[in-house]
Amino acid sequence: MKPFRIDVSDDVLDDLRLRLQRTRWPEAECVDDWSQGIPLRYTRDLAAYWAGDYDWRAREAALNRFDHFMDQFDGLDIHFIHQRSSHEDAFPLLITHGWPGSIVEFHKVIEPLTNPTAHGGRAEDAFHVVCPSLPGYGFSGKPGRTGWGVEKIALVWEELMQRLGYDLYGAQGGDWGAAVTSQIGRNAGSGGGNCVAIHLNMPLVTPTAETMANPTAEEQEALAALADHRKNGTGYSKEQSTRPQTVGYGLVDSPVGQLAWIVEKFHAWMDCDGHPENVLTRDELLDNVMMYWVTETAASSARLYWESFKKWGDTTRVELPTGVASFPKEILRAPRRWCEPNFNITHWTTMPRGGHFAAFEQPELFVADLRKFFATVR
Repeated sequence: MKPFRIDVSDDVLDDLRLRLQRTRWPEAECVDDWSQGIPLRYTRDLAAYWAGDYDWRAREAALNRFDHFMDQFDGLDIHFIHQRSSHEDAFPLLITHGWPGSIVEFHKVIEPLTNPTAHGGRAEDAFHVVCPSLPGYGFSGKPGRTGWGVEKIALVWEELMQRLGYDLYGAQGGDWGAAVTSQIGRNAGSGGGNCVAIHLNMPLVTPTAETMANPTAEEQEALAALADHRKNGTGYSKEQSTRPQTVGYGLVDSPVGQLAWIVEKFHAWMDCDGHPENVLTRDELLDNVMMYWVTETAASSARLYWESFKKWGDTTRVELPTGVASFPKEILRAPRRWCEPNFNITHWTTMPRGGHFAAFEQPELFVADLRKFFATVR
């Protein structure tokens, strides 16, 4: 286990600016909204900001205020933030991101979690925070062979927490992070780990036949949203789960292609009233894009879909105490009745606002819910 520091070379940044300047642009969309994808005018504007005004060195320094490390598991380097609290009896907490996210999602919550007395909390709310980059994402290594799906990542995360000396810990996640966290909970429930409770902001469940036969108004709304997502919002996952290598060529070669592929999802999946910059700054959007661009991880990150969409089949009920933060603009808004057959739900919060990138969009709500839930299992 070695300390790690983000240090992107000047050559990579110079190459990025040159590629942005030489972008070959498509014609504009034929509609007045985002229904054909991210609009040309906004994309050009954001790319010009990226090439001219965006200051990666300042953003890099801000990310380096956290303690980064690298360790190897089964021959693969795994990057992670390990931010310890100064408070006694802080509770270890493992937080996992998804796609198209990264550790950048958590930059606004790590300090309130580790130092609660400086951010409206109590000393007994303190956490030691561990934020790994998924295999093939960010600064983690890229698997050179198959087999790095959800189940394996859950086992590696358990080993990581043991190497860090945490006999007991909690886990949190959304998107792929929710899948990995749920698997950690299943493993621990059958004696295969030290996790004592999990918290999710996108529980991955499907409605039962009973709920489909007699859905409540909330469930009817959730079913309609699910049907719309399947019809209009799953092209990216179909491509990444079937041909991750093919999609990687364009995204690794073109920074504008990578930007568009990711920012379009931030628009679609955030509670942003029609525009991503209503919630996140340009710098924050680009920070996350940079986690894919400078590491050339478009193809390697997409392979998690190929690995897990076909082979991920463990539906054993999670018996550990489970907390859920249900955000209104989540991609898959699963009502509580859908979740209870799959999880031992002991805490449920219906959030007033927020979407898929919970910690990024609504850090205060996110932190408050983690404090409240994990106080029940410390």
